[in-house]
Amino acid sequence: MSWAFLRDLLSGVNKYSTGIGRIWVAVVFMFRLLVYVAAAENIWKHEHDEFECNIKQPGCENVCFDHFFPVSQIRLWALQLIMVSTPSLLVVFHVAYRENREKHHNQKLYRNPGKTDGGLLCTYLISLILKTGLEIVFLVLFYKLYNGFKIPRLVKCDIKPCPNTVDCYISKPTEKMIFLYFLVATSCLCIVLNLSELSYLIFKYSIKCYLKRQMKKQQGSESDCCESELIRYNRAAAAGQFHNSSSSLPLNMQDEHEKHSPLT
Repeated sequence: MSWAFLRDLLSGVNKYSTGIGRIWVAVVFMFRLLVYVAAAENIWKHEHDEFECNIKQPGCENVCFDHFFPVSQIRLWALQLIMVSTPSLLVVFHVAYRENREKHHNQKLYRNPGKTDGGLLCTYLISLILKTGLEIVFLVLFYKLYNGFKIPRLVKCDIKPCPNTVDCYISKPTEKMIFLYFLVATSCLCIVLNLSELSYLIFKYSIKCYLKRQMKKQQGSESDCCESELIRYNRAAAAGQFHNSSSSLPLNMQDEHEKHSPLT
């Protein structure tokens, strides 16, 4: 299987990720994809041919293998890698949509089309939630399908067409179990990284909204102070004009004015 498309996808997402997101990309690429391609794929390559039972009844080995391994572990691992990387396409498509929209309108609509804010931030958060959910689903699948994260050396099978209970032997059980534990550990690490990045982005966005709200309140209080100062100044100016006009009146009119003034 060619994994070049997944490599290109991860490198494309890396441009729009936070620091924690770049660590996630490195873990997926180095500790999961490369390990799968370089080692794990060869270990499970001939798992059906190397599954042996102590009876040569036609069809018995096939039925027992299908019972204990309903889905090949290595294929389920490959499917997990593809599925947990697919939500990152949402971010790439959203950035491409922004860039195409700017080209269509022939003007600058965004400060930076790849900056995680606004709608792109929501898309990024959704992709993180989907990746975390898929990781958990596949871990549960591994646990349920294979009776915990264990690969026994010997399994007993009594399914027809086997004439009686037969012993079947799994090849390389210790090596397979080590890689299975490695798979579980890297999946758990990716879950922790996704949750950490999700918490970081939500916290950062909350702080940003709080600071904006505080700035608006501060600007509103400053504008109210300016308005009150302006009203006070206008009143003082009006009072000054009234006093000047009354002082310019003749003496008899000033006496009359003082009689009718509410201050006397």
